[in-house]
Amino acid sequence: MDFYPKEPLVVWTGKGMYCPAGDFYIDPSHGVDTAVITHAHSDHARRGSKLYICEASGVGLTQVRLGKNINIRGVPYREVFKLGDVTVSFHSAGHILGSSQVRIQRGSEVWVVSGDYKRDPDPSCEPFEVVKCETFITEATFGTPKYTWEKNQDYGRQIHEWWMQNQSEGKNSILFGYSLGKAQRILAELAPHATRPIVIHPTMVDLTDCYRREGRKLAPTRVLAASELLQGQLILSPPSILKDDFRRVLGDYKTAFASGWMQTGNEFGYGRNYDHGFVMSDHADWNDLNRTIEETGAKRVLVQHRNGKLIQHLRAKGLEARPMESILLESTPRLL
Repeated sequence: MDFYPKEPLVVWTGKGMYCPAGDFYIDPSHGVDTAVITHAHSDHARRGSKLYICEASGVGLTQVRLGKNINIRGVPYREVFKLGDVTVSFHSAGHILGSSQVRIQRGSEVWVVSGDYKRDPDPSCEPFEVVKCETFITEATFGTPKYTWEKNQDYGRQIHEWWMQNQSEGKNSILFGYSLGKAQRILAELAPHATRPIVIHPTMVDLTDCYRREGRKLAPTRVLAASELLQGQLILSPPSILKDDFRRVLGDYKTAFASGWMQTGNEFGYGRNYDHGFVMSDHADWNDLNRTIEETGAKRVLVQHRNGKLIQHLRAKGLEARPMESILLESTPRLL
């Protein structure tokens, strides 16, 4: 199979990924006529488009992020819909609530855009679904061999034990995590363990409510207030809490960060800035990136935002692999 098809289903443009045959963009960086959104994180769902299409359970999150009055259409997982000359469907990416891989088909040709994805169990969202295709466009956030982590960990128990230890010392436990996705996963992991409400930062409230409305079981929560002095509490928050008005109510505390970057710690200063780290990622590690590519059956792999170890590794295995950004849209598309 030639690496570069004469009429690629997805190309790279100044606004991101574009499907010429369907006349839509996937996670565009600027406003467009039709934006197909893989999930509601701010580097994937941006303001300014005339129409947004996303998986049905992610509609509420997208509206919280972009505004209630956006023109948005929700389509359930695996339901096929037509855009231009292609058929499209969403398939779970296992990243956050409503996160999707985008399957695009023209005739017998199938391309899949992964969006962000993970294979680890997560009670806050649907599990990852392998989608067969000829061309797979994959993320590669942890696309180097040093990022591999133990599977099937009981994060809820680990976090609860850390909280209880700090509580016994009269300290609060501040657990840093992203307001969308990581915070709700932590709450879902803690649901079987927590016997008292977890204190959450105000930026997490509306997003957490979306998860509950979609039927996700989360630990009980209450909103952090600037008027109470806390002691022995578990507080979920972005790092900004240490710089804003809430600082004065935190009392004596220990900190932790929940992220795949805790595998090495260097990127976020683990060991300098945090007392503890939980290697809890919402992205695939090195092994799961390779496992997923193999299970899709793809012969052509395009890697987003990376031209490094993963591409080299795939080429060594005999697969055709290049950066996604190498396929440019011009009057006559070309391969760099």
